[in-house]
Amino acid sequence: MRPVVGITSYPPERVRWGVWEDPVIMIPASYVHAVERAGGRPVVVPPTTDSVEETLDLLDGVIFSGGGDLDPARYGAEAHPETDAPHPERDDAELALLTAALQRDVPVLAVCRGSQVLNVALGGDLVQHLPERVGHERHRHTPGEFADHDVRVEPASRLGSILGDRAPVKSHHHQGYRRIGEGLVEVAWADDGTVEGLEAPGRRFAVSVLWHPEEGEDFALFRALVEQAAEYRRGRGS
Repeated sequence: MRPVVGITSYPPERVRWGVWEDPVIMIPASYVHAVERAGGRPVVVPPTTDSVEETLDLLDGVIFSGGGDLDPARYGAEAHPETDAPHPERDDAELALLTAALQRDVPVLAVCRGSQVLNVALGGDLVQHLPERVGHERHRHTPGEFADHDVRVEPASRLGSILGDRAPVKSHHHQGYRRIGEGLVEVAWADDGTVEGLEAPGRRFAVSVLWHPEEGEDFALFRALVEQAAEYRRGRGS
């Protein structure tokens, strides 16, 4: 059986289709397709704190997906004017799921917002509006369009073993890491010095990137996650 990979979803949003308009649980299909192409079985995980342990009983790996900004109150900060309105139900759910996944050493891939959730969960905090620090908006130059750029990757890192020492990426973020969470190390950087990737060397697989690998053409990160998820599944006898 293929390893089962959970993908966290956006909070409910009202969507119209046909004659209906209802709140729906959504996730970009690109995440689902990336997991499938990597050999995994994708499962969408809605934002709820109910039965976190039961959910993890079903999963062999978890992708923490992108989306709106984490509430700055989660890391003891006041909201910047450019920070998105908070979605406490998603923040609660993902922080609970991530904390429990790390305790079990479940393989984790954290993408954009997800990578910020990982950093905050481990005691780090965020730069709420990167253009004020780097002097440009090239990480999110146009709303709704991904910015193409390269990142430099530490060759000796887990990420480096997957992508090599340099990789083209697609970004759409205006926030970044400030204080790095406990147990995480910096492993990828944009040319302007912005940290673009973190990982936890002491864990089975805990890799986070500020870019969107699901939107690119190289699914190496997803293959690496699925391989680790398969090992995790074998180790628990499922």
